[in-house]
Amino acid sequence: MLSFRTQGYNGYGIQYSPYFDNKLAVATAANYGLVGNGKLFILDIEPLGRVREQMSWETQDGLFDLAWSEIHENQCVVASGDGLIKLFDTTVAQFPIMQWREHQREVFLVNWNLVDKTNFVTGSWDGTIKIWSHQRQESMLTLDPLSHDFTTKTAPIHATARGNISTVPLLHHPNHQKQPSDTSHCIYSAQFSPHSPSMLISCNGSSQVHIWDIRTPHPLQLSFISHNGMETLSVDWNKYKSTVVASAGTDKSVRIWDLRMISNIDQPSAQSPMPASHHRGPTPLNEFIGHEFAVRRVQWSPHDSRELMSTSYDMTARIWRDESDERARFLNTKVGGARGIMGRHREFVIGCDYSLWGEPGWCATTGWDEMVYIWDSKRL
Repeated sequence: MLSFRTQGYNGYGIQYSPYFDNKLAVATAANYGLVGNGKLFILDIEPLGRVREQMSWETQDGLFDLAWSEIHENQCVVASGDGLIKLFDTTVAQFPIMQWREHQREVFLVNWNLVDKTNFVTGSWDGTIKIWSHQRQESMLTLDPLSHDFTTKTAPIHATARGNISTVPLLHHPNHQKQPSDTSHCIYSAQFSPHSPSMLISCNGSSQVHIWDIRTPHPLQLSFISHNGMETLSVDWNKYKSTVVASAGTDKSVRIWDLRMISNIDQPSAQSPMPASHHRGPTPLNEFIGHEFAVRRVQWSPHDSRELMSTSYDMTARIWRDESDERARFLNTKVGGARGIMGRHREFVIGCDYSLWGEPGWCATTGWDEMVYIWDSKRL
């Protein structure tokens, strides 16, 4: 097991480079992301097993997520707590080469399109999802689950002084501790499908999972409650099965879904005595119970259609084996389970990623203990 300390900065996001087998990017925030600077680390794994910092950039606010560019080997985009999205290039040492500001609150996630490769998606506590091109200053499309037609055209919000409370994210207000923060519409995760250039999955604090197709006039294709009304914190597409997805939430569970089994809860039966907000949601194809606290992130393996990894506030990362058979989905037989636990972290484990290179099973995690661990899931 290899390790690196992001001293003074708590880890949030981590990703292996899609171009180099020895390179990692880590998004971090000072003071657990509550206040203070952020820092993007680019790490190199040397042949003898030492992990060293190749370079880093400090930002004015905490960084909550990142994604390597799929079209430029030196570029990485980050999501920031001040509502900014920044694109860094390892050949430019001091400043981001591009930045965007349209989100009105903290940007919580960023994900690059693996199929189209010319665009990426971000999600925010302002409840919106935005599609961007690295070649444009404005977003191409805004998806809003609360909007009547689910899309909006939003004018860019230009940079303003941090002292202007009306334009500063709630988390960074001078008196933010006295102000209520409603996370029910916060977009916690959004991912492009690895099977289609136009399909997305997202989740929010209302326990809803949304399936989008940005080619259609009305992009929202499916919406369902995934964790019995509790916050859904992460979603991910299976890399080998286009209709199978995973979700994770504050109910401590990881759930597997076959989208072909799910009807849209936004159109409940007229005979139902309960309002739609009380629906518990459909039955998952499989469910994994084992974490002691909320599950912060879930990710399918790029090498194995049945393996997935999760990170949690219980300070562990876990490897799961999904043995359910979507071809026999109506039998509702849940099989598989935990295959290993990585317990080296001493604080919340937030980010994780599988390596695309070498022996299947190598992965990396980062968390609030200022540590990055690189380990082999096959040896747990």
